[in-house]
Amino acid sequence: MYKWILLLFSPGFIATSFAQEKDTLSGNTAVTVFTATKTERALSNIAVPVQIIAQKTIQQAGSLRLSDILAEQTGLFMTTGFGTGVSMQGLNPDYTLILIDGEPLIGRTSGVLDLKRITVGNIKQIEIVRGPSSSLYGSEAMAGVINIITDKPRKNSLGVSSRYGSFNTADFNVKGSIRTNRINYQGFGNYYRTDGFSIRPNSRERSIAPIERFTQQHNIGFRLSDRTQLSLNIRHNSEIIKNNITVINNGNSINSVGVEKNKDLNLTLQLAHKINERVKNTSRLYGTQFNSSQELISDNGVPYLDAFKQQFARIENQTDITFNEKLELNIGGGYIHETANSTRYDNSTSIKTNRIGYAFLQSEWKASNKLTFVGGARYDHNELFAAAFSPKLALQYKLNNRFSLKASIGRGFKAPDFRQLYLNFTNTAAGSYSVFGTVEAQKIINELNRLGQISSLEPSFYQLSNLQPEFSTGFNLGISFQNEQWQITTNLFRNNIENLIDSRLVAYKAGGAQIFSYLNVKNAFTQGVETDLKFRYNKFWSFSAGYQFLLTGDQSEINAINDGKVFTRDQNGFSRRLNRSEYVGLPNRSKHMANLKIQYDHQSYFANARAIYRSKWATLDTDGNGIFNTNDAFAKGFLQLNMATGKSFNNGLSMQTGIDNLLNYTDVINLPTLPGRIFYLTLSYNFLNKNPK
Repeated sequence: MYKWILLLFSPGFIATSFAQEKDTLSGNTAVTVFTATKTERALSNIAVPVQIIAQKTIQQAGSLRLSDILAEQTGLFMTTGFGTGVSMQGLNPDYTLILIDGEPLIGRTSGVLDLKRITVGNIKQIEIVRGPSSSLYGSEAMAGVINIITDKPRKNSLGVSSRYGSFNTADFNVKGSIRTNRINYQGFGNYYRTDGFSIRPNSRERSIAPIERFTQQHNIGFRLSDRTQLSLNIRHNSEIIKNNITVINNGNSINSVGVEKNKDLNLTLQLAHKINERVKNTSRLYGTQFNSSQELISDNGVPYLDAFKQQFARIENQTDITFNEKLELNIGGGYIHETANSTRYDNSTSIKTNRIGYAFLQSEWKASNKLTFVGGARYDHNELFAAAFSPKLALQYKLNNRFSLKASIGRGFKAPDFRQLYLNFTNTAAGSYSVFGTVEAQKIINELNRLGQISSLEPSFYQLSNLQPEFSTGFNLGISFQNEQWQITTNLFRNNIENLIDSRLVAYKAGGAQIFSYLNVKNAFTQGVETDLKFRYNKFWSFSAGYQFLLTGDQSEINAINDGKVFTRDQNGFSRRLNRSEYVGLPNRSKHMANLKIQYDHQSYFANARAIYRSKWATLDTDGNGIFNTNDAFAKGFLQLNMATGKSFNNGLSMQTGIDNLLNYTDVINLPTLPGRIFYLTLSYNFLNKNPK
């Protein structure tokens, strides 16, 4: 309760309200994009695949957390293991970099950054850049970048909003801004809680446990002079999750209850100085810390404690030079100091450290009014492994005012993380299996073997060696068409991934528990096509749709099938060679994904219906050949339908109501975070909205 009171009386904050800004998806090419080039550019002039999700779109969808709105976008799928992550262009969540106002978030579990940690109540727009972006952002940007741009109103404002829905889910926002000639302040507070839900009747298991989250963000800007701006941004998020977990391992079911606590703090100090009309310099100092702890007690009385702390500090300088109307140059560099300690490593007091120095260069050349080239590269010198060089080249050709072509090729990389290097973890709450990072694995397993605690060593044990960075070469080729009614974009993509890091079974303990570690074992690929279209029927009605066709695979697996070395079983249980046509590629990927939206927007009133479709995907290797094929287990394809409607009044009051998952689709095993039908009601009120003096 004290958090609610704190929110209501905190200084300066704004409500969720409807339809103040023009939806950038309607074809407003005046909207600017930062993420694709690390400088502001008009959306119409960006040479790489970029999608903008506007504030109005987020609000009218009734989204509460970042995962809610991303789930409705073409080609993005929310994964459910170790939190809610996002898969882009068929690549795992590990390979998508998540930024808030251009700065990275930390605190991943098994490579997944839980997107439900991020509220959408103060988001101005979300920028999604598809394809390798390591030439600007370094590690973790192999698949692309999602940048959350928070709202910084240009007017004095103050308001609140509250939402209540199924499963006793409540969400409160307070948000506002104060502006003077020299100083501007924006503040935001969000409180979220839910009882969670259970889609297994008469079971104590919950797909989402009872949760409390509290987020606040403050931004203060100082105009030191007409050429110099100083800003300070502070964001703090904390959450408490009541766990009620059932884990099945080796046929044994283990129940555990307990509490998980997570906190992250982000601070950014930025100084921007315009040296002259052609040169601008920006210096950024960023620090963030993530703390997580989980305490569980299982049915057999065995306690489980998991503590993790990660710190990330970065200093960066970027200089933007405009030589003339045709040539621009962006040059920068920085230094990163990162530490982590955890009970999952050798001990919780041992601090693991990594230091990275980097430099990047990007140039944009307008060869003509129709043709633009963008080239760039980044060099990362990493203390823990070999350096990485990430080049990228993109071009845009405008055939006329309606048609344009985009093409890009880039190199992305992902460095092995602390988990893959140093993990020393035995899960007593799930059958006592162990996972060891490559730095520790051979030493620990050899010692256990000497003590007679190892029953067998698997072939993968003898392949253990120092991990190398994962690399991806990404190709994107797109065409877009736009007129007064239609906006259509199509993008072909291909990602070739080298040295893909995979977890492998390396040994068995004497009691039968498994031991896992990590290897550079795969050369994988993802390829496909993504299409988005929007049609504005008239000033009130609009329709939009998106579709992704995706193919994935591991080249070594394909070669083994072609060589006749892979077998499966026929209907009678007899062994036979696997056919190439039966191969389905990497697991947990759907070949077909689609979305459809129908929107009615009439001044102060709106209504929409939104459908999301995903075809079946492979989940379990049931024939035991180590390769996913049509004879294995699949999750069924599904259709989810969401609806929302809302109205704003002249006195500052707004109302919105909606139904998510109207068709009440559930899948207990494969979609544990998708509840049944959800109802909600949101009320918003603006107290203040006037121009600064």
